[in-house]
Amino acid sequence: MTKMTYVDALTNALSLLEANVGNGFDDFDVSATIEKLTALKAQTEKRNSADRKPTKAQVANEGLKAKIAEVLTSEPATVTELMTRDAELATLSNQKVSALVNALVKDGVALKVPDGRKSTFCRA
Repeated sequence: MTKMTYVDALTNALSLLEANVGNGFDDFDVSATIEKLTALKAQTEKRNSADRKPTKAQVANEGLKAKIAEVLTSEPATVTELMTRDAELATLSNQKVSALVNALVKDGVALKVPDGRKSTFCRA
């Protein structure tokens, strides 16, 4: 069984309402409900589409990820060590740089090398 999304739920509700128009739905305005659910479905589909432009933070993070990719070497280094290699990265928090490095690992740009209790990273 797949996970039901809001769009799926709205589609199911709309099809049930449209199939049962006049079958005991006299207590409320079915056409207004169908109209509202159709609008909600369109709004949800638009929000979930990938055609949105990136936010300012996402654009800034892309620049920071490029900076981190520049300081990565073939020798594994911790996040703190990566931060000391560049003045701009040194101004960021350890958590922020760690999140960006993990995003680079997810993108395949960096490799995560476990080193005991700490994680080190190197160029892929």
